[in-house]
Amino acid sequence: MDAMPKWAEVTLVPLISLLLAAILSALVILAIGENPWAAVKLMVSGALGSTYGWGYTLYYATNFIFTGLAVSIAFQARMFNIGGEGQALVGGLGVALVLLYLPFPHWTIALIASAAGAALFGAAWAFIPAILQAKRGSHIVITTIMFNFIAASLLNYMLVGPIKAPGQEPATSKFPATTQLPSFQDMFSTADTVLFRGAPANVTFFVGIAACFALWLLIWRTRLGYELRAFGHSESAAKYAGISPTKIIVVSMLISGGLAGMMAINNVQGEAERLVLNAVEGAGFIGIAVALMGRSHPVGVFIAALLFGFLYQGGAELALWTSIPRELIVVIQALVILFTGALDNMVRMPLEKVFLSMRRPPKPDRKSTTARAAE
Repeated sequence: MDAMPKWAEVTLVPLISLLLAAILSALVILAIGENPWAAVKLMVSGALGSTYGWGYTLYYATNFIFTGLAVSIAFQARMFNIGGEGQALVGGLGVALVLLYLPFPHWTIALIASAAGAALFGAAWAFIPAILQAKRGSHIVITTIMFNFIAASLLNYMLVGPIKAPGQEPATSKFPATTQLPSFQDMFSTADTVLFRGAPANVTFFVGIAACFALWLLIWRTRLGYELRAFGHSESAAKYAGISPTKIIVVSMLISGGLAGMMAINNVQGEAERLVLNAVEGAGFIGIAVALMGRSHPVGVFIAALLFGFLYQGGAELALWTSIPRELIVVIQALVILFTGALDNMVRMPLEKVFLSMRRPPKPDRKSTTARAAE
């Protein structure tokens, strides 16, 4: 029997970790001469107080859903894919090549094709680190970090050379109008009311929700998912059961890279409508924090992505209206990673003791036992 119930594992531990990170963040804000409560209210109003704020929050959250899921599927096989940044960059290249060089009569068909291109390019970029890990024993963390830099250099080369738009900064030409995805403003505004005015949130958010559901089905309702989890719990036991380590390492990394690459349909096709330099903006690394906080579960990843989307948009409001720098949000993210990752046992172990003490049967009353024996 587990020392702590599953609900406490999934909800209570992350919430306490988040509370500790929030307390330390408040102390940092106080130390730089700002009011923490006023900062929180400004973040909430800026990120959630209007449809415009919600539009940006959900746009950022969509990016983090894909990169968080990418890290999560690798975690299931006990691998640390830290290359989501590079895989998302190369996924953007796949989106651009598909949309620039293939004709599409409608955005729905373009979305399917660009999602396939992004996933294929992202998976291909994860394949080489995966095969090096499976066949040569090269550590996946080292190789994926190195491939991030190679991906950035490859994108730079492509955007100043082969696919650069004539007479512009390093970027491609704008994608055809038939490939542009509907934004939330297009989808939810009426003749009388305009919602999400100017916000970049688009239909990709619902693709992210579908990806969460699909990954849940894969991990907990398929044979492959069972093999992934079995390998992650014990490689030796998985080998004994006939599960191929090479297959699990390669397949899990291909899925992980594909999910990271699919982030590009949100920021490249949905928002910029062309491929530009630094399109990922660190979302690949934030996916690590999202996966840690979400306990590598698709539902947890979705909730954590919303939280980090709130932090990103709220942080932009803080930087705009106060003397608090935008980099403070990086500090808050680092604190969340610290408490949900490195210091996880600091929260978990006291909680386990509490739940164990609640389960332990009460000690018998010695006096009453002696009296009953005498009778």
